[in-house]
Amino acid sequence: MSTEFPAALAEVALVEFPYDSDDDIDFEPYQEFRPDEDTAYWLPLWTGTDLLNPRDFLVFGQDGSGGYAVIWLAREDVPVIEQPVVFMGSEGEHGVIASDLADFLWLLADGSGPYEAVEDPERPSRPHPELTAIAERHAPAARKSAAEVISLARQRFPQFEGMIDEACG
Repeated sequence: MSTEFPAALAEVALVEFPYDSDDDIDFEPYQEFRPDEDTAYWLPLWTGTDLLNPRDFLVFGQDGSGGYAVIWLAREDVPVIEQPVVFMGSEGEHGVIASDLADFLWLLADGSGPYEAVEDPERPSRPHPELTAIAERHAPAARKSAAEVISLARQRFPQFEGMIDEACG
């Protein structure tokens, strides 16, 4: 499976995400996946164990406190853009936040970021025009509210939180 950085995420990385108020999205996207060796170093520190394979996690952004937005390679032989998106916070917060990249784009377009999706999944919509345009270009058929994206992801990938809780012991 190719782990090439998706074009849609490269576009998202060009968007400025100011974080001046509670209405803003606390997200700092990267222009490429974090290097494998960085994830191999960070993941065991975050979990306190080596039970998870770092190659199953492609880090593509962070929040202001250092929590990571991650594509979780949960399904074999499925392209990166069809893999679920998860958040692994700096204080141990974690959760699956989108079923795939298309849904993640709509999560952002509706005014939620990775941290907000875990900490406030019912957050009211705050449409973001620039991110909506990106979502419309890359995933026009996937339009959903952030709350719908999060709910669907949790239904489709309920094992993520348990897997992380078990690994963290």
